[in-house]
Amino acid sequence: MFCLLPRYHGMVSREEADQLLSVAEGSYLIRESQRQPGTYTLALRFGNQTKNFRLYHDGKHFVGEKRFESIHDLVTDGLITLYIETKAAEYIAKMTINPIYEHIGYTTLNKEPTLKKHLPVCKEVPDGPAPQGERVDEEKGLTSLVRRATLKDNVHTTKYEKVHNFKVHTFRGPHWCEYCANFMWGLIAQGVKCADCGLNVHKQCSKMVPNDCKPDLKHVKKVYSCDLTTLVKAHNSKRPMVVDMCIQEIESRGVQSEGLYRISGFSDLIEDVKLAFDRDGEKADISVNVYEDINIITGALKLYFRDLPIPLITYDAYPRFMEAAKITDPDKRLEAHHEGLKLLPPAHCETLCYLMAHLKRVTQNDKDNLMNAENLGIVFGPTLMRAPDLDAMTALNDIRYQRQVVETLIKNEDILF
Repeated sequence: MFCLLPRYHGMVSREEADQLLSVAEGSYLIRESQRQPGTYTLALRFGNQTKNFRLYHDGKHFVGEKRFESIHDLVTDGLITLYIETKAAEYIAKMTINPIYEHIGYTTLNKEPTLKKHLPVCKEVPDGPAPQGERVDEEKGLTSLVRRATLKDNVHTTKYEKVHNFKVHTFRGPHWCEYCANFMWGLIAQGVKCADCGLNVHKQCSKMVPNDCKPDLKHVKKVYSCDLTTLVKAHNSKRPMVVDMCIQEIESRGVQSEGLYRISGFSDLIEDVKLAFDRDGEKADISVNVYEDINIITGALKLYFRDLPIPLITYDAYPRFMEAAKITDPDKRLEAHHEGLKLLPPAHCETLCYLMAHLKRVTQNDKDNLMNAENLGIVFGPTLMRAPDLDAMTALNDIRYQRQVVETLIKNEDILF
């Protein structure tokens, strides 16, 4: 039987707190620290022992990750957790050993619809079935032209993967983990919920769940500022629809427009296109009847890439591309860019491939639009890649290399992708 008796006892020692709480299991008090005046400790009786926790308050009370409106709720949740973790410690340790996840759980209830057979690909050179000696001899015999061709000839198809976007969640009423099928205990924050697909699991089980998130459109509320892989998986598409639709519109009526991508459209109308995609998705109307100025569509496409939480050329791949841009030998530089492309998630690689093919076609009309690969590199360099946590001066110095990366990708689109 637990007895919750809330009391503030001022500045008392651990020994005095232990004596006061020894009368009832589950009793607690708050005391001010004698060693550090101004800090407070929650003393709680459990298992015939007095446990002491540093108590914090930032508008809500907490001793760990969970935050509570009242001390009473904090203690109640703490007693439940202590009881479960003490009495069922061995069982909890084994919960993730034989999960139901792959048998009757998430993967059964959320079977992915059959995709079009042409899944996004990111082409890469296979890592070595040939014996080492043969590879060395073959490499010596390759000309620059043949070596470039091999970059394109070797194709590796990778299925899109996405990690779950787990967030701490408070479940109303009894709830069971969809990984291990066990009860989720506590008053609040009993587990985590994937913000993209809705999967509910224990926090400890979340570390075991495979990277197989299948986003549900009811959880994906917008197009802009949404993770790229999340968006394409939610819509079961190869690329974000905003990229396909904008590029198709641009190529149908604006590829010869002078200053294409360099000239900015009216910002309010670009924002209007963004809101249309967020609201209507692939049903958004971006035709000439609604937006006569093609620069509004190019502006909306650039804004989409700028708003990505993870850039199209990801933070993980960024250093490799920066290194590649600094290589002076053309063949080695090209191969280094190819190595950088291998680091991109498949959805990013597929989208980048589609975009570069489009920009290549733009350069083929440069006599009219005055936009060659160098000019497009200046526009798209900072749009497609951002320095990960670099100081302002380093980021500024990187801009010229960002331009060179995009310029190389455009010029060699037919080889690299």
